[in-house]
Amino acid sequence: MILESERLLYKRYELADLPFYCKMWQHPDVVRYIGNGSPKTADEAERSLRYWALPLYEERLGLYQIIDKKTKAPMGHAGLVRQQVEGRTEIEIGYWLLPEYWGYGYAKEAASTMKAYGEAELGLSRLICLIHPEHPASIFVALKTGMHYEKTSVYNGRDVLVYATTGKKVLR
Repeated sequence: MILESERLLYKRYELADLPFYCKMWQHPDVVRYIGNGSPKTADEAERSLRYWALPLYEERLGLYQIIDKKTKAPMGHAGLVRQQVEGRTEIEIGYWLLPEYWGYGYAKEAASTMKAYGEAELGLSRLICLIHPEHPASIFVALKTGMHYEKTSVYNGRDVLVYATTGKKVLR
């Protein structure tokens, strides 16, 4: 399956993409609002790719490398991932870009593509975004993607804002 949008291609990660995956996880500006906000070591990133990211494709979920259609340069990644929020399994739309691509609408384009994929291909009517309260750009993307603020929760020991699409069907 090939995903694409107006300016972007979305490619499944492979082990050969480990250097870029590491670059994403090791960039402090990229990860400051992700998980516990700390970069991963190369070994941690490799374990994440091998044992978390790659197996998600078997469930038709996962992170896809965002590729600029014109330059073919990898810019970040976006996708649908399973999260546990207050004891409930949710599917989150995730989107990360390297700083040089911020402010051009790429995150919104990627998030919209992943939302459309989740709805059309997986039949999901409920998707979420977990957003650090001090990350207004990500809040803007969620709103522009048609999500609404639902609640504040705790995830990985940090407060997060839960933005959601309307609907109740969840992937089992």
